[in-house]
Parts: sequence; structure tokens; C-alpha cells
Amino acid sequence: MYPYKIGGFITLYGICVAVGVLACFIVFWLLAKRDKLESKYADFITINGVATAAVGFFSAALFQAIYSYIDNPEAGFDLFGSGLTFLGGFVGGAVTFVGLCLIFRKKFQSKIIDICTSVPLGLLLGHAFGRLGCVFAGCCYGLPTDSWIGMEFVGVEGKVIPTNLIEALGLFVLFVVILASYLKKTNPYGLPAYLIGYGVLRFVIEFWRGDERGGFVPGVSPSQFWSLLMIAVGIPLIFILHKAWKNRQEYLKEHPIIEPEKKKAK
Repeated sequence: MYPYKIGGFITLYGICVAVGVLACFIVFWLLAKRDKLESKYADFITINGVATAAVGFFSAALFQAIYSYIDNPEAGFDLFGSGLTFLGGFVGGAVTFVGLCLIFRKKFQSKIIDICTSVPLGLLLGHAFGRLGCVFAGCCYGLPTDSWIGMEFVGVEGKVIPTNLIEALGLFVLFVVILASYLKKTNPYGLPAYLIGYGVLRFVIEFWRGDERGGFVPGVSPSQFWSLLMIAVGIPLIFILHKAWKNRQEYLKEHPIIEPEKKKAK
């Protein structure tokens, strides 16, 4: 749509990515405040999030460079010149986030369940803005089409299916659905809902993608492979979180939290 630099140094894609990262942290901070999350734990998750984002961007570039090299070894291995892939970044970021949580598990024991929905909500919103950036950049587009849904992108001949826009809308819808469930506090299934919901969304959208991104598993695109893995992780996670949630509710019944009496105003 508009992949050109504004002022000679910034693009609409870059602006959308920056807005997405900021939105991700803002969502977490607002929900942490709403849930009265311990400040030390909220600070830990924030620092963890920064480290996760840094590793995620590097991982996104690394995975795409590997895909491109497998697809065309003659072009050589170009770490930062092959583009980015979200699911590659998600894998690296998830390993970093979970790894740091495990390292500090004794310090923040039993509190991981408190962020199993708030963190995915921030990630969903950030990813949605990032995909809007793809619309402006003209990347991640779909197959050629003559239907009314078709859009034109700079550097692409004819109209194509706007898979980037479709994915962005799907992410916003998934965000609203999981947020509504989160605000009702009826279940702890935000994380598996994200993994399964986005996994299905991305797997289907891949059938309409028209840009070449390489591959390493016969029969499916790289993103479809990781989408299936997300779904495979999300399904058993439902039962794991259900058990943890049930144990938490039973514990709270036996050990109710008694808030200290407020001091009387003089």
C-alpha cells in the first residue's frame, strides 16, 4: 500500500510494529493493575517481556534466513536481509519467556497462572498491529484473485487476496473474544485459546498466501508446521490449566484472603 520511507528514515510498517510492541506492554500493565498483581512480579514480567521481544525479533530473522537458504542455497545465508517470520519469532520468544519463568519459578511460585491470559492478550494486540504494518509494506500477501476482496500492492502484479489484512482482523477478533472471557474471570484458558485459535487461523490463511517464503517440511508451509505445533501444545494445556485453576480455587476456599481493614479517616 505505502512501503515508502517517511522523512527518509521511517516507514508505516515500522510505526505499526512500534505501536504493536507498545500496545502489548500497555495491555499487560493495565491488566496487572486491574488484577492487583504484585509489583515485583509485574516488574519481572516486564523485564522478561523486553528480553523476549529482543530474542523474538532475532529469532524471526534467523528462521526466515534459514527458510530462504533451504529454498535457494545459491543466494547464500543472509540473516538480516531475508525478512521476518512471526512464528519463528514466536518460537524463540516463547522459549525465552518460559525459560526465564522457570529460572525464577521458586521466587514467584504458583503465580504463572495469573498471567496465562494477560500475556497472550498483549501478544495478540501487538501482532494485530504488526500485521497492519504488513498491509502498508505490501508483504505477506495472498494469491492472485479477481474477486471483490482483492487488493493491489506495490511491486505485485494485479490484485491479490489481502491475507495480511484478513489475519489482522482475525487477531483483533480473537483478542476481543479472549478479553471478554478474561474480564468475566470464569476460566484460565486464555493461553490455550490463543495457541489453538491463532494456530487454526494461520493454518487456514496459509492456503491463500501467495508470497514465496521457502520451506523445510514437505506438504506444508513452515508456518503451517508451527501452527500445528501450537495447536498440539494448546490442547493438553487446557487440561493442565484446568487442574491448576481447580487447585487454586480449592486453596482459596480453605485459605480466604482477608484484606486488612482500612484506617479510619481522622
